Amino acid sequence: MRRKDREMDESFALSVADKCEYAVLSMVRRDGTPYGVPLSIARSGDRIYFHCAGEGEKVDALRSNPNVCITCVGDTNRLKDKFTTEYESSVIFGTASEVEDDSEKLEALRLICSRHTPDNMAQFESEAERSFKITHVWCVHISGITGKRKKYDSAGKEMKFGRME
Repeated sequence: MRRKDREMDESFALSVADKCEYAVLSMVRRDGTPYGVPLSIARSGDRIYFHCAGEGEKVDALRSNPNVCITCVGDTNRLKDKFTTEYESSVIFGTASEVEDDSEKLEALRLICSRHTPDNMAQFESEAERSFKITHVWCVHISGITGKRKKYDSAGKEMKFGRME
């Protein structure tokens, strides 16, 4: 990370991943070209889960090369009086694998749905039963994570080196 003065600790980086509305999964296609796709994620410990169809460009890329990078953006604020934006982000590195165990798959789907559609969990069991066989779940085992933030305190001074207000 070039801007070490904006680096945040691992717990901050994980909190950004836990609250981001969506994340971008970056991978490499079979032909060596990059491919990135936005997705909804949920984390449990050192694992990031997402769901998808059983085939397609993303699945082909993951099966060909399971090394991935996930970028998460948390709170942002475009400042009106400066040419800058307050932001927080995390970048996660890991290895993706398809979840084969049905109980882990169901728990991952519950985790994803409770995070992104908490008001609709009354229908979770019926929806999971209906679509379980056609829904695929992948897990990214986190091998590294970085967090970064640009934020100003109430006095207008940038909070560096993880300083919080």
